[in-house]
Amino acid sequence: MTATSNSSSGFAWPGGARIAVVVTCLMENWSGDKGPPFSVQTTSLKPGTHDRAAMTWGTYGGRNGVWRLLKILNENRTPATFVANAHSLELAPKAAECMLKSGHEIAAHSYTQDALMAYLSIEEERALIAKCIAVFKTITGAPPKGWLSPVLAPTANTEELIAEAGFLWYGDYNHIDLPFCVNTKKGEIVALPHSDFADHRVLRGNPRDWYDVHKDTFDYLYANEPMSFLNITMHCHFGGRPLMAAQVDRILKYIRGFSDIWLVRHDELAEWVKKNKITEWTNQQRFFPGS
Repeated sequence: MTATSNSSSGFAWPGGARIAVVVTCLMENWSGDKGPPFSVQTTSLKPGTHDRAAMTWGTYGGRNGVWRLLKILNENRTPATFVANAHSLELAPKAAECMLKSGHEIAAHSYTQDALMAYLSIEEERALIAKCIAVFKTITGAPPKGWLSPVLAPTANTEELIAEAGFLWYGDYNHIDLPFCVNTKKGEIVALPHSDFADHRVLRGNPRDWYDVHKDTFDYLYANEPMSFLNITMHCHFGGRPLMAAQVDRILKYIRGFSDIWLVRHDELAEWVKKNKITEWTNQQRFFPGS
């Protein structure tokens, strides 16, 4: 990845907003009779045993969770980006239709959640990306504008392959605080930071911890770091369940109580970043200008 620094003048969010907030809803499915490698159950089965509980638990997102999250987002007038396995869209096309009608973005997240980029050759990666784009065109009528790899496990080739395929934004970054334009050998793409505290961090704990973390983080950034960024992330198969959805509703209502914020979809944010030619803005530049 190559990037240059902004001028000393920096930049400001539209409308003078103190903080940009994006909401990420992950909609995932696993291949065959597989399920997520984690669940609310604490007793592990013998190696090689089919874990039907995990498999069925993982299908909740497309069956029920996505609809509850859509209801909460729409009631709170919050635009979101649903980052979906392409197979999830095949299984729940009505949910995809509702997302688009409600004004949300749908971004790509491989074909299934166990189709990890890290295990693929460059030719296999390119073919998988093309497969996902084809599914999106069939289900949504358009190619996806953004890509986030399952478990954020890309290869050294993924960034360029995503740019090559014509995506607007890419989210597999662990080392940035703010979005910016990246120039790859295959073209320009907008880098978007992800979340370090998605809903499954409190899988077997108190869901209020998830709310507290995001409220405290929002409060800190709002008070101390103008021009900051917060990515609030949940999974449809966990965040869409009542015990977590209650906290999603709480944090959105809290944030909506502030007037000088920018609640924005990933693609709209990326379009703004690209239009304004925002390049990497480091914390050294932000906090110690001229050093």
